[in-house]
Amino acid sequence: MQWNFYISGILYGRFYEEEQEVFVSKRDVLSGSWLPKEPMSKETDEYFVQLCKRSLWEFFRNKIEYEKMIEKGAEHGVTASGEEFTKRRMEAYIQRNCKAAKDLFYEDGKIYALLMSARDYTAVLARDGCEGKTVLSKWKEMYPQEPANVRFLGTFFVDTRDGEKLATDVYLPEKEGEKAGKRIPAVLVRTPYGKKKGVEIYYRFAQRGYALVMQDTRGREESTGKWEPNYYEVEDGDDTLNWIAGQEWSDGQVSMTGGSYLGYVQWAAAASGNPHLKAMLSNVCAGSAFTDLPRRGGCLTSGMLAWAFAMSEQKFEPDKMIRDDWDAVLDIRPLEEIPKKALGKEIPFLTKWLKHEDMDEMWKRTSWKDRYAGGPVPALIMSGWFDDNGMGTTEALELVKDWPEGTWKAILGPWKHGGNTEYDLHGIYMGEDALRYDVDLQCMMWLDHFLKGVDNGIERTPKVEYYTLGENKWKTADSWPPENGKVTHIKLKGERDSYIYDPDNPATHIVDMSENELEVPEDYTEEEKRDDFLLYTSEPFAKPVTVTGDMTAHLFVSCDCPDTDFVFRMTDVDEKGKSVKLADGVLDAKYRNGFESPQYMEPGKVYEIAIRTTKISNTFLPGHRMRFTVTSGAKNFIFPNSNTKDGFNSKEKQKATVTIHQEGEYQSYVEVIMY
Repeated sequence: MQWNFYISGILYGRFYEEEQEVFVSKRDVLSGSWLPKEPMSKETDEYFVQLCKRSLWEFFRNKIEYEKMIEKGAEHGVTASGEEFTKRRMEAYIQRNCKAAKDLFYEDGKIYALLMSARDYTAVLARDGCEGKTVLSKWKEMYPQEPANVRFLGTFFVDTRDGEKLATDVYLPEKEGEKAGKRIPAVLVRTPYGKKKGVEIYYRFAQRGYALVMQDTRGREESTGKWEPNYYEVEDGDDTLNWIAGQEWSDGQVSMTGGSYLGYVQWAAAASGNPHLKAMLSNVCAGSAFTDLPRRGGCLTSGMLAWAFAMSEQKFEPDKMIRDDWDAVLDIRPLEEIPKKALGKEIPFLTKWLKHEDMDEMWKRTSWKDRYAGGPVPALIMSGWFDDNGMGTTEALELVKDWPEGTWKAILGPWKHGGNTEYDLHGIYMGEDALRYDVDLQCMMWLDHFLKGVDNGIERTPKVEYYTLGENKWKTADSWPPENGKVTHIKLKGERDSYIYDPDNPATHIVDMSENELEVPEDYTEEEKRDDFLLYTSEPFAKPVTVTGDMTAHLFVSCDCPDTDFVFRMTDVDEKGKSVKLADGVLDAKYRNGFESPQYMEPGKVYEIAIRTTKISNTFLPGHRMRFTVTSGAKNFIFPNSNTKDGFNSKEKQKATVTIHQEGEYQSYVEVIMY
């Protein structure tokens, strides 16, 4: 029996089940030829693991067991190796409680396809002849032609305006019978993680007729210059786009793609106003420092240390994120000493950040939103409710909301920063339709429309596709937040109005530091029993109530210390009292009137502060309650405020008595949008 392996509708491998053994033949994308068949093993499997983040060797080894589970027809199954699956609509078994789910599609008790979603693409392993039963049918309809081969043109060094050289690899499509010297549009990927790392997954753009340009950002890998996150990306992006447009193979049109930092650099390039940038595929894009990371709400994000450690050398070293002593590391003071004591060396960009406590010109230079000087660049924006760069996507959605019709689209799912790969986030089930199989198809159609002029209708689809938890279904809208919502002010009324915050014993923001995911949903039921939490909980809902968008908490506060932080969360409390975090926001009180200069509090005075949260769409089901919580600590997320004028980087600390006012002219409330 033959099985075929596809990425974004392109065939990359063939598998052959022969008696008790499986053989595989890989397609050489550079020549287009098929390599000789060889026995399937862990070693030969590595190529496909790089592409789809799953082991196909394990799939074939366990296929008989999977099919026995399917034949039993159980709603839930667990294999001998501990893999969990749930039946979905008599069509598939979806994999639960794993970071890279594989969905087993079956018919008459036999598996005919394995679908594997990733952040911005989908891999499919289909039994030969069964492709038409999967998303591959849509790919075949849109792209009936054979994909091109890929030719590595070479490594080039792009000159920047201040004399640095950015190492840049170029790959061109090659198709038999096509005219040599044809000018084509390009897809640019600018990355601080190594332009050759995982490049295979980007070959799909060259195979669909685009020049693929992979570049190490300044100070990374083979590029010269000093590595300062975000600092040079507007200018370097502009210079790179001009370089591409000047190449003999270029038709002058460029799109960019990528996620996280690779999303940030897209908006930075667009901010320059460069005329050659014609489209963006913005995925989980990072935003400005004080809205997103590393200075969200004026606090210093301790959660970013794992990333900073991995970026401490010129080459990305992800193993440095994994430690079992993060609690001790986060307690080191002054903060400048953390890299030396934890890594044995300084991290220059972190040292520089610590010297700029307020939002000054250094931080402003890194904000693509504030520096945006160009016109609309057609942007397909993708993110998730639990993306720790979600505030960057919020900034993108604010920027594009008044752009011309058809120039932007958003896909917002129940995903964390890692994207479209899991049904369960930290044990919280997102629903059987949480993952999408068509994100890469929409991305390719976006590029083809805006760079090749293909009339495929992508610009006429709904502006926003978003997923509502609780209902666990995808919805569409023509604006963000969706139209027809009612802005509602919910007054905060609780049993207590004050607490004592001790910076030596802050409340915990429940994450795994080594995972480098800061906004995951979690069960805060036990944490909320602390004395330094204030809880504001609704009565159980008699009928479903939906909240969509972000929220703003308007808190009237007083404190006996000059400064402290405020951590605000919304949770969904079920019938059994389990309280799951949906959205949150933080603010250092001294920045309540702006991040440029601190304004300290005086004892006895009442101050209004406004905290904007992350985005969410959630339906509170009958019997559930809506809860808002306020505290001042979020260990693992932000460094504790010392409650002194020295803020988060002080050896001297003091306890703070904090009051949230709930009466008269000082009635605290939360602004939400209900549907």
